[in-house]
Amino acid sequence: MTFLATIFNRFVTTSVVAATVAFSPVLTTVAQAQTLNGAGATFPAPLYERYAREVRKKYPNMRINYQAIGSGGGIRQTIAGTVDFGGSDAAMTDSDMAKVKNGVILVPTAGGAVSVVYNLPGVNRLRLSRTTLPAIFSGQITNWNDPKIKADNPGVNLPSQPIRFVVRADGSGTTFIFTNHLSTINGYFRGRIGTGTAPKWNLPNVLRGRGNPGVAALVSRTPGAIGYVEYDYATKNKLRSAELQNRKGEFVAPSLQASNAALSAVQFPDNYRVFVGDPAQGYPIVGLTWMMVYKKYADPAKADAVRKWINWVLTDGQQFNDDLNYTKIPSEVVKRVLETVNSTVK
Repeated sequence: MTFLATIFNRFVTTSVVAATVAFSPVLTTVAQAQTLNGAGATFPAPLYERYAREVRKKYPNMRINYQAIGSGGGIRQTIAGTVDFGGSDAAMTDSDMAKVKNGVILVPTAGGAVSVVYNLPGVNRLRLSRTTLPAIFSGQITNWNDPKIKADNPGVNLPSQPIRFVVRADGSGTTFIFTNHLSTINGYFRGRIGTGTAPKWNLPNVLRGRGNPGVAALVSRTPGAIGYVEYDYATKNKLRSAELQNRKGEFVAPSLQASNAALSAVQFPDNYRVFVGDPAQGYPIVGLTWMMVYKKYADPAKADAVRKWINWVLTDGQQFNDDLNYTKIPSEVVKRVLETVNSTVK
């Protein structure tokens, strides 16, 4: 009792001391709680939000905060060291990775489709060929009743109406996936717009939305609009998605099955960085998304929490990918990634 009295400077009664002792397990639990702050791509945001809820069933003291600010922001904050992990659909370049003073590992977490969404009242089905789609987004086609669009959609009553282009206002991995595909299949688009997270869209009637939610909202309320969003945003916002022509000549609507078909032959190198420009089959505009974690953390407890988080995401967490229309990472790739993370993150 003398020891306890000393701790409390002899001003605490025995009953209060007992209460403190009784609540000490709670205080210990709070002390052990670990929060990880992440930021980046909006493409996987619905999935990461689900991960953040579900991981607490296994690790009740783990808190995941993820801010969907775009892939460009995720890369910048990872380089700056202001987050515990970043998110990006455009894998970091060698130059970007060299700027991360504590080293960085690219962790693939999911794959998915980028939907080309449109708002044309009365047009419930729209097909866009491999020549028409890049012609639209390079500004060669600016009206909905253009002969090239009509040729893709015989019998469809297309309006004589200007196309309203909706693109991202922020640096975006979704934009990278979209422009990478169009640049791969069309030389004119590659020369005029190019591949990037924030290209210069030299288009008439262009609107800019922040994040996938911003683009989805603009397309939804703008008759004559066409834009691109991650597939889950298209379905949640009840937007119509165009059927796109793949390398085999098939017109394919975005779906989980078609995305899996497209990504089935992807080979992951040692740094797990992959660019899917023109898949051999399935839905043609697909990509992967990555978490970016440091090789070295100042706090060993933080490093331990990051390892637990990544191990959960690539094992237990993958079961939720299908629920939200994202593809899973192949099991053999998961094994390799976890070996890298568990042996490197300190």
